[in-house]
Amino acid sequence: MPVLNEGSIPSPDKTTWNLEVYGLVDKPLNLNYVEFRSIPTVVSISDFHCVTGWSKLGNTWEGVRFRDIMNMAVSQAAATYATFESENGFTTQLMVADLSKDDVLLAYRLEDSELSTEHGGPLRLVVPEKYGYKSAKWIRKIKFTDKLELGFWEKNGYSNTADPWKNDRYY
Repeated sequence: MPVLNEGSIPSPDKTTWNLEVYGLVDKPLNLNYVEFRSIPTVVSISDFHCVTGWSKLGNTWEGVRFRDIMNMAVSQAAATYATFESENGFTTQLMVADLSKDDVLLAYRLEDSELSTEHGGPLRLVVPEKYGYKSAKWIRKIKFTDKLELGFWEKNGYSNTADPWKNDRYY
């Protein structure tokens, strides 16, 4: 899979890495890498579509379903969006309804190997029904909110809905 990103590739350290889940939740989370890896995982095969026009079919991802994290944090009914904040300051936001599908993962493995830093390791979001810029790399924080917050690419002219089947790339 090609490596595309804005800016430099960070160098996260798994010994100090953590995932914070906050906002409109009843039980905020702050999980280190060992704690995150202790959550039951799934393997999911899905396609990946890049806004630049290429697709990679049949990727084997392993990770935690997003909705399992949502359930652990007990997201409040008012939380209709989740904003993802990355190691490098990148953000993106998706509707909780889109994130609750079976194939939406917080992934740490790709094709039977640990996810490389270039591909978003130690943890990236995988949302197969959206263009790749919605599958944020280097995830550090997830904020549940009731407000629309456009992310980096969306503020720069990319579609917030990012539907590859509708060729929904730009505003």
